[in-house]
Amino acid sequence: METKWLEDFVSLAETRSFSRSAQLRHVTQPAFSRRIQALEAWTGIDLVDRSSYPTRLTPAGETFHAQALEILEALNATRNMMRGFQAAGQDTIEFAVPHTLAFTFFPHWLMELRQQFHGAAAVKTRLTALNVHDAVMRLTEGGCDLLIAYHHDALPLQLSSDRYEMLSLGTETLAPYSKPRAAAGREGAAPGTAAAPMFSLPPARTGTAVPFLSYASGAYMSRVVEMILQRAEVPLPLDAVYETDMAEGLKAMALEGHGLAFLPESSVRQEQRAGRLVRASAAGRFEATMEVRIYRERPEVARHGAKAGAQALWDFLGTKAQG
Repeated sequence: METKWLEDFVSLAETRSFSRSAQLRHVTQPAFSRRIQALEAWTGIDLVDRSSYPTRLTPAGETFHAQALEILEALNATRNMMRGFQAAGQDTIEFAVPHTLAFTFFPHWLMELRQQFHGAAAVKTRLTALNVHDAVMRLTEGGCDLLIAYHHDALPLQLSSDRYEMLSLGTETLAPYSKPRAAAGREGAAPGTAAAPMFSLPPARTGTAVPFLSYASGAYMSRVVEMILQRAEVPLPLDAVYETDMAEGLKAMALEGHGLAFLPESSVRQEQRAGRLVRASAAGRFEATMEVRIYRERPEVARHGAKAGAQALWDFLGTKAQG
C-alpha cells in the first residue's frame, strides 16, 4: 500500500469527483482510478459507490476515510519529528522544485546566485524534483525549506497567503518548438541562415494536422498549453501522437522530429543556438509568459524555525526584488 493512495482517496472523498480529483492530483483520470482500485484491492472491500453521481463513499469507505485522515496526520507528524533529529543537515537548504524547473531554471539560477550572494559559496542545497502537486505538498507538509514553481494568474497554486509568502525570481515563456527542416537546421549552418520549422502553427497547409507532443493530462504544463490553445484566435489542428508529464521528454521527441512541442524557453536555449530546434510560431503568438516564484512558510506561523542559511537567502532575494 502506498501513501499516495490514501491521499488520492481523501481527495476523492472531498471532491466526490474522479475527474476533479485526478486534476488536483496532477495525474490522468485512468491512472487515478487505477490507484483507487489498488487501494480497494488492498483493503479487500469496495470503498466507493460508483453507481451514484456525484460519486459517494460506501459505508466502509466513510469509515476508512476517517482512518485515512488519522494515518496521514500521524505519518506527517512522525516525519516532522524525525526531521528534528537532522541536526547535521541544518546547514543544507532543501528545495522542492517541479521537474521542468529542476532541469532548466534551477542550475542556472543557483550559479548566478553564487556569483551575487556573498554567503552563497557556503550554501549547501538539496533538491527534490517532483510534479507540481507533490512539490507543493512537500512545502505544506514541512518537507522542504523553499518551493520554486511556475505561476500564471489564470492557474494559481493553492497556497494561502496567510501562511505562505513568495518572491518573484523572473519570468519564463512557454511556446511551440519544432525540429527545423533539414537544409536550414543543420548544426554548423551559416550564421543568420533562416531555419524553417518542420511543423508550424498555424500549419503551412490549411487543414493539415500537426503531430503534437503533449503533456500528460493533469500536469501543470498541460493546463498552461490548454489555456494557450483556448485563447488562440484560430482553431489549431493538433494531432496528439505522444504524451509525457516531463518537458525534457517532449524536447527529446521534438529533437528527433516526431512533432511539435510547447517548451519553456530556457529549456531550448542551447538547442536553438545549435540550430537543432526552432520556434514553430511567430513571436508573440501561441505562447504564455509565466512567473517563476519562490515560496516559504511565513516565520510567524512556521512549525519549525527557519534555517539560518535559508533565512539569509530569503533576505537577500527580498532585497534584490525591492531593488
